[in-house]
Amino acid sequence: MNSHLIALLACASIFVASLVGMWLRKVLPDQHLNAETKECVRVGMGLGATMTALLLGLLIASAKGTYDTQRNGVIEIAAKVGFLDRALATYGPETSNSRAILRQALDKMIQRMWPDRSAGNIEVTTSVAEARTLYDSIQQLAPRDELQRSLKAEALSDSVELSKTLWLLSSQKQVSMVFPLLVILILWLAVIFLSFGLLAPSNKTVIVTMLIVALSVSSAIFLILELDQPFQGLITISSEPIRNVLNNLGR
Repeated sequence: MNSHLIALLACASIFVASLVGMWLRKVLPDQHLNAETKECVRVGMGLGATMTALLLGLLIASAKGTYDTQRNGVIEIAAKVGFLDRALATYGPETSNSRAILRQALDKMIQRMWPDRSAGNIEVTTSVAEARTLYDSIQQLAPRDELQRSLKAEALSDSVELSKTLWLLSSQKQVSMVFPLLVILILWLAVIFLSFGLLAPSNKTVIVTMLIVALSVSSAIFLILELDQPFQGLITISSEPIRNVLNNLGR
């Protein structure tokens, strides 16, 4: 989803709804805007505003949960790669080929997940060929004592777990925000702002206030959409944990 475009459309829809409410205030007969009518509108829109606030809060919490889950996945990958490299280094110099394969695979993964801005395409995935090559290179090791047998078994287990974590991260990359839910949220906000405009006096102060509030609400929608796609946009997961591990591989 284009978070910038959707946030702008939401802001425009909400602000225009408030202007429509101000226009209706001018054209409606006085009996439609008496004290009893205004009180009924306030009560009804109060309920609508409460429901909208709850939905908005739940969406922000859900999007933040998605962001944190994938960020933790990146940190977990960095930790597993670092531990695997240390295990191979402890095994002995005969693991130099496996460590070189691990470094090359990690470098390619960084290029796929955090490409240059001009590249555009982001792939949160792992290469089956790279994972199999790494596993086969470790499997071909011939341990000479109990320590090396233990390290080989641990390295094989770590390489499998690393692939599982990458595939899990890949399966979570899809945008979880349901588009109809977003449309309903914007519709509720537009109706609420229409009622605000219907009850508010038509002056510059009110219009500017409505614009500021519309911008604030649309920025919350923008935040939800950005957190829901953490490998692209303005709010992205940092690649520093994995890059730090890459810089220390082979040492």
